[in-house]
Amino acid sequence: MGHPLLDLKNKAAVVIGGTSGIGLALARGLAQAGADVVPTGRRAEQVLSAADEVVALGRRSLVQTCDVTDNASLERLLQSVCNEFGSVQILVNCAGRTKRMPTLEFPESEWDDIFETNLKGTLRACRVFGRHMIDKRYGRIINIGSLSSFVGLHEVAAYGASKAGVASLTKTLAIEWARSGVCVNALVPGVLRTDLNAALLDGTERGREFLLRTPMKRFGQLDELAGAAVFLASDAASFVTGHLLVVDGGIMASGVNQ
Repeated sequence: MGHPLLDLKNKAAVVIGGTSGIGLALARGLAQAGADVVPTGRRAEQVLSAADEVVALGRRSLVQTCDVTDNASLERLLQSVCNEFGSVQILVNCAGRTKRMPTLEFPESEWDDIFETNLKGTLRACRVFGRHMIDKRYGRIINIGSLSSFVGLHEVAAYGASKAGVASLTKTLAIEWARSGVCVNALVPGVLRTDLNAALLDGTERGREFLLRTPMKRFGQLDELAGAAVFLASDAASFVTGHLLVVDGGIMASGVNQ
């Protein structure tokens, strides 16, 4: 039997950007901890397949697409989830995009697109679902930060600046909503190997440098994030807010590794 405060039974979680990669791993982890989970994103067939995974774990789900660049789409999502589950206790903001390119050459339009999804998308979802949670006097919001919230990563200036914004937004919302029963935290993944980035990490100079800087000397696995997300989503984290929980094999602690 697990710790009772970590049990997410009878809680409804929405995972935006929850159909692949980190988002899907977190949707799976929350479902395994007992939550009913609605993984959503822009592509209908991926949303359907992610919802099927939740149902296969014995939890309830709901199939609805959502685009974080569109407030109306977020409002519709909230409405559907409330119709189905009564209310939403947990929101995970995983929708994100990035592009690697020297900053001097980076087109402003692409910079804006990255901010539109990563920072403003997170803001929109926090506001739509946060208002509902404040009304209910209970909520757990988990944003996704990045190592680039803290340190510079080569040639991903737009992504890094947007994620530094997410870190700051997380802290600000945490203090604004602290007395409303809503905890706002961020999960900061280290270097995780996924199907998406395997080509960037395996046998590349960048991959070798990441390993050199990681005291554990390996990349993380997606399911190694799940426990931290379950904790932040649970009643065990009732006095934890405005925190950036780093899951990185020691990179942020690292000075000299040998």
